Amino acid sequence: MSEDRSVPPLRIAVFGAGSIGCRLGGALASVADVTLIGRPAAMAELDRTGLTLTGPGTRRLHARPATATNAAAAAGADYVLVTVKSADTAGAARELAPHLDDRTTVISFQNGLRNAQLLAAALPGRRVLAGMVPYNVVRTGPAAFHQGTDGRLMLEHTVTPEQPPAGHSPSAERFAEAARAAGLPVELRGDMPQVQAAKLLMNLNNAVNALSGRPLREQLGSRPYRLVLARCQREGLAALRAAGLAPARLGPVPAEWMPAVLGLPDVLFRRLAAASLRVDAQARSSMWEDLQRGRRTEVDELQGEVLALAERHGLAAPANRRLLELVRAAESAAVPPSWSGPELLAALDDQEV
Repeated sequence: MSEDRSVPPLRIAVFGAGSIGCRLGGALASVADVTLIGRPAAMAELDRTGLTLTGPGTRRLHARPATATNAAAAAGADYVLVTVKSADTAGAARELAPHLDDRTTVISFQNGLRNAQLLAAALPGRRVLAGMVPYNVVRTGPAAFHQGTDGRLMLEHTVTPEQPPAGHSPSAERFAEAARAAGLPVELRGDMPQVQAAKLLMNLNNAVNALSGRPLREQLGSRPYRLVLARCQREGLAALRAAGLAPARLGPVPAEWMPAVLGLPDVLFRRLAAASLRVDAQARSSMWEDLQRGRRTEVDELQGEVLALAERHGLAAPANRRLLELVRAAESAAVPPSWSGPELLAALDDQEV
C-alpha cells in the first residue's frame, strides 16, 4: 500500500526540553514535526550543533528539531509533552494555557505522583494524560544526551463504558504509534497511579546515587548503598500502603520484595537482580547531574513525597528525611559530595539513635 501523503505529520511540542525532553523530542523528530521549547542558552547550543543522542548500548542518532524559548511555540500542536521538573509544573501550565486549544493532548512525562492532576486542574478543557519514563538520560556534552538504561515508556490509556473510544484512548494510541515508529517502545496502561507509585519507589535511588558520586552500576553493585535504598523503599511502601496505593509490578521482582532483595549479599544480588545492574558505565541519576551543575533537584518530590505521605498517615520516615536533608545540603555545597556506602548508612544510623 502506498503512503498517504495527504495526512500531515503530527505536531509535537516538548515543553521543558532538558535531558528527558531532548531524548524524547529528538527521537520523535524522525516521524513528527517536533519543536523543543527550553532555556535560551540550551536551545542556542542545540541550534549550533544539532542534537546528538546516544544509548542504550551503541545506538546513536543525530537530529535537528526546531527550537523555541517561549510557550507560544506550542500553539497548534497535536501533543505537548511536559518534561519540566515537578516543582515547575504549575508555572508550565500557566505559560502553556493561553496557547493550547481543546484539540491538543498534554502528556506529563515527569517524576512524582501528582503532575498530571496538577496540569489537568490548571488546563481545564484540555485532555491531559499521565506518562512515565523508565530510563535515565544525562547530558554528556553540548546538545548531547545519553540514555544509560533501557525500558518502555508508559502512557495512560483508559476506556470506560462512560468514556467511549473517542476519549483518551485514540489520543494515547496515536502518540504510541508515532513513538514506536521513532524507536521509542511504549506500553499503554490503565493503572498509571500504581505505575507512578512503583516509579517513585525506584526513583528513591536518585538521591542515593547523587550523594554517592558514582555511576549507577557501581553504586547498585555495593550492598551498603543498597541497604540505604532498602530503608527508603520500606518507608515508601508503608506510606503508599497507608494511602491505599499498591505499586504496579514493573519488573521481574514485585515492589514489595525489593527491600529484601536489595539487602542480599553482593554475589546473590547479582544473580537475582541482574537486570538492575544492566546499565552502561555512563549511567547516573538525573539528581547526580543536577548536583554537578549546581541546579535544584527533585528530592522534595521523591524523598519529600514519601515523607509527606508518611506524616499524613501518622508514620515515620527517618531514612527518607535524612537523605532529603543531605541532598538539600549538597545543593548549596561548593563541591558535590561523594559519600561512601558505609558513610551514608552510618548517617542514617546516627539520626535514628
